[in-house]
Amino acid sequence: MAKNLLIVESPAKSKTLKRFLGKGFDVEATIGHIIDLPKSKLGVDPENGFKIDYELIKGKGSVVKKLKAAAKKADTIYLAPDPDREGEAIAWHVAEQLKSSKNIVRVTFNEITKKAVKEALENTREIDINLVNAQQARRVLDRLVGYKVSPFLWKTVTYGLSAGRVQSVALRIICEREAEIEAFVIDEYWKVSTLLEDKSKAQFISRLAKIDGKNPEIKNEEESSQIVAELKEQKFIVDKVKHSEKQRRPYAPFITSSIQ
Repeated sequence: MAKNLLIVESPAKSKTLKRFLGKGFDVEATIGHIIDLPKSKLGVDPENGFKIDYELIKGKGSVVKKLKAAAKKADTIYLAPDPDREGEAIAWHVAEQLKSSKNIVRVTFNEITKKAVKEALENTREIDINLVNAQQARRVLDRLVGYKVSPFLWKTVTYGLSAGRVQSVALRIICEREAEIEAFVIDEYWKVSTLLEDKSKAQFISRLAKIDGKNPEIKNEEESSQIVAELKEQKFIVDKVKHSEKQRRPYAPFITSSIQ
């Protein structure tokens, strides 16, 4: 019987998948990433097209050795890390490590069920290099920000602080928003509304919208009281009635930059 190899991220998943797939498949796990940037240096060369200096993660040598041994026995290798950019990068790194001329394909599934796995194996694809590049960009940005900004914090604030790709930008947004709040000058303004009643005793509220064809700028209570006094001496007529239907969408949910 032809032997196939399915490679996933989680050892827990591999045990369940072995029960689904039977004897025709070996299932192995990467236990997360196997390749990453070095811990002892920057590992990225911004002056050379952001060239990345990858290395095998400490402790993952035995994992890679096991994957290579299993790959030698397989006719087809199914790379099944998680269906996101991190999983795509893991699949890419595994394929690079195996360097096999055998059939290596990518499969993804969102649930560990026999049906979902069967459908995934029937719909294989190539590794999505765009997703891989997205993960690499994320990782490089993490490293550049962390390596370049964190030492500055140690010198200017206190040792041990770290800067991150997301938290640093979020902190700036918060600081800028707080500065706007502190600089805000309260500007007093007033509105005038009237409760009107027609001959049938039906009541409705009207709002003062124009004064001599211009938008009213009522700055204090004194101006408001003067306008109210003048309105009390006036007679009101209904000049036009317009019926219309409007649809109003709810406000969009808050995002990080608008919640503060």
